[in-house]
Amino acid sequence: MSASPISLIAPAKLTLSLQVTGTRDDGYHLIDAEMVTLDIADVLTVTPGEQGLSFDGPQAQGLTDSDDNLVSRALRQCGKQARVHVQKNIPHGGGLGGGSADAAAIFRWANYQDLEAASRIGADIPFCMVGGRARVRGIGEIIEPLPFVARAITLILLPFGVSTPVVYRAFDALPPQSDEIVNQLEAAAMVVEPRLAVWKQRIEEASGAVPVLAGSGSTWWLDGEYPNLGERLPGAIVVVTRTTP
Repeated sequence: MSASPISLIAPAKLTLSLQVTGTRDDGYHLIDAEMVTLDIADVLTVTPGEQGLSFDGPQAQGLTDSDDNLVSRALRQCGKQARVHVQKNIPHGGGLGGGSADAAAIFRWANYQDLEAASRIGADIPFCMVGGRARVRGIGEIIEPLPFVARAITLILLPFGVSTPVVYRAFDALPPQSDEIVNQLEAAAMVVEPRLAVWKQRIEEASGAVPVLAGSGSTWWLDGEYPNLGERLPGAIVVVTRTTP
């Protein structure tokens, strides 16, 4: 007889700044980043002892129950069996750690605390396991908690995603990036997906502020609240969110 279902919250993360500091011999990129947890979250319903993975919600399109899904990989990593249903509210491929947040929720449920092993599944997973605000280094496994700072963030969600591995390959082919650039993956992401540059210009014209790319994904963000920005950016979804401890 299976256990009763358990509900887990999987908050999104936002990378406020990101420097690529090198590459390990095994090919993994080393980073130095500041990440924060946001109040947007997926909701996982976990039924221990059963099997299966399913999705619904506004951001579920295109997701499958493959063995490569980060939830499936997290379950195998911590030696647990469960049926998991995910209500997807975090965009896939948007740089907000949607899959990583879900895997981190599984690890927290299983009381699995090996950040280094978790980072080999996904570089954002260790931070999502810890949450709050932190400096993140190594390949994502070195987490240095920082004091919480309450701030509003406006996210501009675009109608397409960007592949993180492809962005890193493009980064390797570019000239060295200045240390003064807030997100050193931004230029590479725009090479991979030229529509990002078009949207950056549109957002700057509509808001009067320069947006920053969320990690390697397809979400642009602005510091502060721009509640009416969506009216000036047809085709995008604008969400005002806040950091959480």
